[in-house]
Amino acid sequence: MEQSGLEAVFLANREALVRFLRAQGAGDAVEDLLQELWLKLRGANTGPVAAPLPYLYRAANNLMLDRYRAARQATQRDTDWSEMAADAAPGVDRAVIARQQVAMVEQALDSVGERAAAIFRRHRIDGIAQRRIAADMGISLSTVESDLRKAYAALVALRRSFDEA
Repeated sequence: MEQSGLEAVFLANREALVRFLRAQGAGDAVEDLLQELWLKLRGANTGPVAAPLPYLYRAANNLMLDRYRAARQATQRDTDWSEMAADAAPGVDRAVIARQQVAMVEQALDSVGERAAAIFRRHRIDGIAQRRIAADMGISLSTVESDLRKAYAALVALRRSFDEA
C-alpha cells in the first residue's frame, strides 16, 4: 500500500516525534499518542501539506494539549464530586432528603443511557480504571471519557437543581 507524503514523513520521523512527546511530558502515553496521531493522519482528507514535519509537530502538540485539558477536567470533576459528597449534613431529615436525592441521581444516570450509566457506576462506585472499562466493554478510552462527561453533566445539572431548591 502506498503511503501519502504526510504518512511517509511521519514514519521517517517517528523517533523524533517520540522524543518531542516525551519532552512535552507524555510519559507512558507516548505510544498511545503516536497511534492517535497516526490514525488522524490516516483518516484525514488533507491536501498537500507545504511543511509536513512542522505540521506533524503541531498535531502532536495539539494532542498533548487535548490530553492536558482532559486530565484537568477529570481532576475538576473529581474535586466537584468530592465537594458534593462532603456537603452532607447529619440528621433524620437529611436522611430522608438523601434517599430522595439518591433516587433522583439514579433517574439522572438512567437518562444518559445504559452504557454511560454503567460506565459511571463502574468507574466511580466500583473504582475501576477507565482504560480497563474501555477494554472490558470493547470501546475506546475516549468513548468512556465521553460517556463519563455525559453522566457528570447530568449530575451537575441535578446538583444545581438541588442548590436552587
